[in-house]
Amino acid sequence: MALTLDELRQLPPTIDLMTAASILGIGRTKAYEPARCDDFPCRVVRIGGLYRVPTADLLRVIGAADVDH
Repeated sequence: MALTLDELRQLPPTIDLMTAASILGIGRTKAYEPARCDDFPCRVVRIGGLYRVPTADLLRVIGAADVDH
């Protein structure tokens, strides 16, 4: 998923794990396994069987949190 910086900043407060994985350039297996083990590159919130990633945390991981608009 190739999103511009502006598009990344317009994402909702949380996104699903596969969207986050796509932004990070990792596949499904490489996303779910570390998410289950609390070893994903950024915070993952688990609600039952649903995994959500805070967009702000993802932006920090990819170095886009402090980049000017």
